Amino acid sequence: MVTREFTHCLEAVLFISPFDDPVTYAAPFFVLFMVVELISLKYLDNDPQDGPARKGYERKDTETNLLMGLGSVVINTFARAAALVLYVALWAWTPLRLDARDPWTWVIAILLIDLLWYLYHRASHRVRILWAMHQAHHSSVYFNYAVALRQKWNPWGELLFWIPVPLLGIPPWMIFFVWSLNLIYQFWVHTETIPKLWAPIEFVLNTPSHHRVHHASDAEYLDRNYGGILIIWDRLFGTFAEETRRPVYGLTKPVDTYNPLKLQYGEFRAAFADWRSARTWRDKLGFLFGPPGWEPNR
Repeated sequence: MVTREFTHCLEAVLFISPFDDPVTYAAPFFVLFMVVELISLKYLDNDPQDGPARKGYERKDTETNLLMGLGSVVINTFARAAALVLYVALWAWTPLRLDARDPWTWVIAILLIDLLWYLYHRASHRVRILWAMHQAHHSSVYFNYAVALRQKWNPWGELLFWIPVPLLGIPPWMIFFVWSLNLIYQFWVHTETIPKLWAPIEFVLNTPSHHRVHHASDAEYLDRNYGGILIIWDRLFGTFAEETRRPVYGLTKPVDTYNPLKLQYGEFRAAFADWRSARTWRDKLGFLFGPPGWEPNR
């Protein structure tokens, strides 16, 4: 029975089409949002009391965002196919089964994947080797809808965090379908043009205001607001921060390149350089698995 289920699911994996991904259908709306944002920026005031002026768009930065987005589509296609084979094997092995026709299965999948995203996202800011995978998304000093497309080319850590989902009996195809919905939701929060929303919405959902904080390099905003769809996880686990002034965006150590390869893999190079220079195995592990900026006590 297990072998038959695995075979059927594996056959489904081999015939996956890009048109099965909701992100494919959302792409035209991403373009539309960018156009509307560009028009909006022409009419918004920059109040000095709110903090630094809105930067809007810059040509080379936007070109880099788009190139990194295209690269992530190619890499993630292969990475997700490999991960899906693993998820199918785990799902075929576990005795648990949740029916995709049951609405509660969708509720469970959406909440579980959003929670796992929070945990992965938080870990990716606190574990250097995961940060090396994730930091490219934060490397722009701009904050706009094009920055939402500035995606990582290293999805391996994220994919490992989804392992509990098939083990709980959620069909493997649902994992990526629900994650795509989560990803689509996160696109609209990458903007300076939308102010704070109605208080109940701000309390429950991740919003542009909350995500501006997350992308900030200001000391009071660092390592906050990791939520994907829900900001409730940050409120529950003590990582929430309110936006009190317009942030300064980018990394605490700004990058001076638009080269996608350097942006994607530069932190890996720095981490392994520190690893090689370490005198003890404790220090070597600290440079890889400690938080970004970790230094040994000498």
